[in-house]
Amino acid sequence: MKILVIRLSSIGDIILTTPILKQLKRKYPNIIIDFLVMKNFKDSISGLPYIDNLIIFDKKKNDSLKNLVLFGKKLSKNNYDYVFDLHNKLRSFIISKNINSKILVYPKRKLWKSILVKMRIIKYHADDTIIKNYFKPFNFLGLKYEEEDLTFPFSKNDLKNVTKYKSHFVMAPGASKETKKWTIEGFANLAKLIHQKYKIKPILIGGNIDIDRCDKINKISGDVCINLAGRLSLKESGALLSISKALITNDSGPFHISRGVKCPTYAIFGPTDPNMFEYDDKNKLIYSNISCSPCSLHGDSKCPRNHFNCMKNITANLIFEKIKKDFI
Repeated sequence: MKILVIRLSSIGDIILTTPILKQLKRKYPNIIIDFLVMKNFKDSISGLPYIDNLIIFDKKKNDSLKNLVLFGKKLSKNNYDYVFDLHNKLRSFIISKNINSKILVYPKRKLWKSILVKMRIIKYHADDTIIKNYFKPFNFLGLKYEEEDLTFPFSKNDLKNVTKYKSHFVMAPGASKETKKWTIEGFANLAKLIHQKYKIKPILIGGNIDIDRCDKINKISGDVCINLAGRLSLKESGALLSISKALITNDSGPFHISRGVKCPTYAIFGPTDPNMFEYDDKNKLIYSNISCSPCSLHGDSKCPRNHFNCMKNITANLIFEKIKKDFI
């Protein structure tokens, strides 16, 4: 059996497909799994042992109606038995419809629900976790959801590059939207508390876009942090988390990278629904659960009610008390 799995973006959503890929290889040892991903997100899954061929989609070359059709027809030559569209957007729809194979699509939220949430008429509550929804198209193959056992691959060289930072607390203060970011002051105050208690400098991670935010956090904290924002690759960030004490993060890619390397994680949620994921003793939810939250599908540029209490009500002391219970 040969299949194609499509999940073009983004970091977290791609990593959330790994429990399915792992179970497929376990149940069908001879299966050939190709995985289609956007070029700028390939490091989210490259090197995963459950994938036979990683196919890269380059937006600069392929992102037009004509090129999408041609891209799909080219993939059709691979003679897939099944194509699983776990992206379920226009781009993946056009590609998959031009592949001469049976197409199965994961069930996203209903369009009417998305519209009402965006119009602020209703609050957004997930009908099921993302991973459980991912599993549904695979039910006919005998796959059954078991747990959110994520995998994030990295190399020995990635680990070698970050070994000197072993056993630190790590913070990832970035996110795709502003309202998904816990406050700069909150991260800074938590960094001070951690440094005072454990005599360890917390490490700040993120992309180039997060450098300024991390600089501000470090300055407010009294320069008690090690700022690695913009200095680590995605793979190196995963390797770092694999040898860290814990990660404190927003609802963002590092949350899933951390779970994929089995690092204890404290995930801060504000406007988005935390019920999209599951939590356990190693992955803990930080959520104020105010009456107007969750208000958004993916976060916004600013709080729609102009108070941002879903994040402001979460204090550094609240998170620090949870950390102290786990790291006496």
